[in-house]
Amino acid sequence: MEYGKLYLIPSPLGENDPAEVIPGPVLEKIRGIRTFVVEEARTARRYLSRAGLKGHIAELEIHELNEHTGQKEVESYLQLFNDGNDVGLVSEAGLPAVADPGADLVALAHRHGIVVVPFVGPSSLMLALMASGLNGQSFAFCGYLPAKTDERRERLRSIERLSASHRQTQIFIETPYRNDSMFSDILSICKGSTRICVAANVTMPDAFIMTRTVEEWKSERPVIGKRPCVFCLLA
Repeated sequence: MEYGKLYLIPSPLGENDPAEVIPGPVLEKIRGIRTFVVEEARTARRYLSRAGLKGHIAELEIHELNEHTGQKEVESYLQLFNDGNDVGLVSEAGLPAVADPGADLVALAHRHGIVVVPFVGPSSLMLALMASGLNGQSFAFCGYLPAKTDERRERLRSIERLSASHRQTQIFIETPYRNDSMFSDILSICKGSTRICVAANVTMPDAFIMTRTVEEWKSERPVIGKRPCVFCLLA
C-alpha cells in the first residue's frame, strides 16, 4: 500500500489574515490538498477559505478529530492516506498536535510509516516564551491546570517549587473564561518575587504581553478577560 503524506498545517491565533502569520509556501501547499482532518469543521472551512481555497470548499473532504473522537474512528482515518493521498491536519489555532487532539493522528501516521511533514507557523507558547524575558534555556509546558480552585492552587504551588528548584520557566494555559480566576490564584498563591508573564491575544492588534513580579502585578493588575492567554512563571 502506498500512503500519502501527513502535513501539519498551522493556523492563525485569531481572525487576522493568514498571510500575516503563515509563510507563503505553506499557503501554497495548502491550496493543493483536498483531504483535511480538523478539530472543528465549521471554523476550519472558514480558515481554509481565507487561506486560498475560497470557491473550492465544497470539493474538500473534511473529517473532525477532537476530544469527542474515539480511538476506533482515529484508526479509520488511515484509509484517508490510501493511494498516495496527502492529508492536512489543522488545529483550531496555532500549531497542530501541540496541546491538541491531532497528536493522535500523528501517532497513527508514525505507526504505519506515513511521512509526517510539519509546517512553520505561529505558536502562542513559543511566542510568549520569546517575549517573556524569562529562562529560554530550560522550560516546560504544563498544559491546562485543574479547573477546581483547590486543585489549581495546589498545582500552582507545585509549579512554583519546581521552577525555583530547577530555575526553569513553567508555561501553562487556561480556558479563556477562567483567565482572570487563574490570575487571581497566581497573585494569592505565588511568592512576591516570582516573575509572571501574561501573554494575551498574541499576534493580534490588541496583543498584551508583559512580565512583572507577583508583587508588581498586585498593584498594576490587568483585566485579561476571555482573550486566549499564555502564562509563563519563573520563581
